[in-house]
Amino acid sequence: MSVTDPGPVRAELRLDPRGVRFSAAVTSVVLVLVLISSSGWLAAAQAVVFAVASVAGMRFAPYGVLYRFLVAPRLGPPAEREDAAPVRFSQTVGLVFTVVAAAGYLSGLTVLGLVATAFALVAALLNAVFGFCLGCEMYALLARLRAPRASGA
Repeated sequence: MSVTDPGPVRAELRLDPRGVRFSAAVTSVVLVLVLISSSGWLAAAQAVVFAVASVAGMRFAPYGVLYRFLVAPRLGPPAEREDAAPVRFSQTVGLVFTVVAAAGYLSGLTVLGLVATAFALVAALLNAVFGFCLGCEMYALLARLRAPRASGA
């Protein structure tokens, strides 16, 4: 291995989009419970779920593991798969919102907790109900902004 060769690069698996939507549905239920209870500890628990997916990768995402072992065996193979990187990015965005929510609830800034939870819930519901991943769209937008532009000479 030379200085310019990074060696083997571990690529993330391609994801079953049904699993991503399942995870978003479970997340939505948890976030509704957070809104109803104003529980900073429940928001923190959801933040841990997001953190595992964000840091360790989608293979270890708790709700994804549930899907893989409990739901997926009862379904046929997926018609298509999607790239894990945008979904992982969306987990990081969810992590930020739920950390803010937990901090808001636990510090007595309940309105901050409610607003952060509501934003996270809207994003999760969009994915669960319509298959529209807001974080994935943000990922694509940032990728386009980072890409070098071709000079139109």
